[in-house]
Amino acid sequence: MALRIDNVVTSGIFTLDGEDFEVDNNVWLVGDDDEVIVVDAAHDHRPIVAGVGSRRVVAVMCTHGHNDHINAAVPLAEVVGAPIWVHPDDRMLWDVVWPERAPDADLADGQVVEVGGSSLEVLHTPGHSPGGCCLRASSDRVVFSGDTLFNGGPGATGRSFSDYGTIVASIRDRLLVLDPATVVHPGHGDSTTIGAEAAHLDEWLAKGS
Repeated sequence: MALRIDNVVTSGIFTLDGEDFEVDNNVWLVGDDDEVIVVDAAHDHRPIVAGVGSRRVVAVMCTHGHNDHINAAVPLAEVVGAPIWVHPDDRMLWDVVWPERAPDADLADGQVVEVGGSSLEVLHTPGHSPGGCCLRASSDRVVFSGDTLFNGGPGATGRSFSDYGTIVASIRDRLLVLDPATVVHPGHGDSTTIGAEAAHLDEWLAKGS
């Protein structure tokens, strides 16, 4: 049975290094008609709760710790009764937003999470942040890329805890090896495919920073 994938878009402020940016975030609801994983609880938990409906939430999984991807995680988890999972390398980012509330579990490279009869594999893809992760559903040829890979290239670097060479290596070694037909659902903007983005790898490598 194919994954049911729903998209909720929320809007708010991304804050890092003393700067604020208005952003629209993709919140991905992944599962079936009975249970779901929430990928990146952004800005406002209420439309996410509405999107979940009566389904059981297996987990709130954070692709990374930037505030615009986690600032609705705690209120969402409290309403739906689900654990929050974050990669430990991004705890310093998490703690800025939620200093008195630790995540419930650590994401780990190679970890497999079951939802709705399908499996999601955690791929650790640092660069945008040290603990950045993607979630891959191999049977459905889909990957939820957070801010690692967008329609148009790598996620932003040049800020605290980010590194351009690291993110390009993560994309090259962990994502571009997937089936070219794999659909990429990012944390912001339109979806793309691995094949469409792979065509630009040489450009990214030539940029170098």
